[in-house]
Amino acid sequence: MTRREFLVTGSGAAAALTLGRPASLLGRVAPQQKPMFLISLAEWSLHRTIGAGQLDHLDFARVARQEFGLEAVEYVNSFFKDKATDTAYLAEMNRRAHGEGVYQHLIMCDGEGSLGDPNAAKRRQAVENHYKWVEAAKALGCAHIRVNAASEGSFDEQQALAADGLRSLCEFADKAAINVIVENHGGLSSHGDWLVGVMRKVAHPRCGTLPDFGNFYEYDRYQGVRELMPFAKAVSAKSHDFDAQGNETMSDYQRLLTIVRDAGYRSWVGIEYEGSRLPEREGIAATKRLLERVRRELSA
Repeated sequence: MTRREFLVTGSGAAAALTLGRPASLLGRVAPQQKPMFLISLAEWSLHRTIGAGQLDHLDFARVARQEFGLEAVEYVNSFFKDKATDTAYLAEMNRRAHGEGVYQHLIMCDGEGSLGDPNAAKRRQAVENHYKWVEAAKALGCAHIRVNAASEGSFDEQQALAADGLRSLCEFADKAAINVIVENHGGLSSHGDWLVGVMRKVAHPRCGTLPDFGNFYEYDRYQGVRELMPFAKAVSAKSHDFDAQGNETMSDYQRLLTIVRDAGYRSWVGIEYEGSRLPEREGIAATKRLLERVRRELSA
């Protein structure tokens, strides 16, 4: 084989390996070609459409890819609540996502009990309730499950209780190589300093945060995102409404994504449209345009 034949054959093999899958997921894009962050789609962005029976959960990956050109999805467990252990259903999810070249990034888990419940037995049960989602995430090739750190008691008591439940869940998830990430999702979890304290108490490499731009209710969102980013394994770009220039009206995306960039984060930022003025698909498209514009500006 000549040197030229070797180079041509090598290029063909590389092309075959990337066929049907985003090149960025395989690490075959030169560093200077990689975007500053990648854009995924959170299923909650279509919760009204799904709830109205106008979209089946199994078609979500197709919509993300064909309608929005996105290569990764973030599932919500409530849309396939009784399917976590249904191997045939999970296989069908895989078949459809793989057919579209879509990476199944994470599962957002709700309704499985409080991981920081003051009652030890209930806390243990909540931990075990999440086991099936860890296994489902593994079957789907996800990197993470997103959980909540709900608890009761004083600031310090809730930190200790939430950390205990999270640590136990992380020890189980470690066997499946799945990360357990916590969103600022109400209560003390929406206080950056509290959640940072929880992360430090858990002190497990599988545990991290999912900073949501819009879920800081009585806490400065820019401070909160800055505090949570050192522990971030995913990011949620929450959006509600847009002005005439396409900017989000509640969050300064330029400022927030600068914080994300400066933290060294280079992974998926999930679109999570939660507004009511624009139809869901229009809100998703507007959020995508904003993320792409700010990404270009910050990259320049």
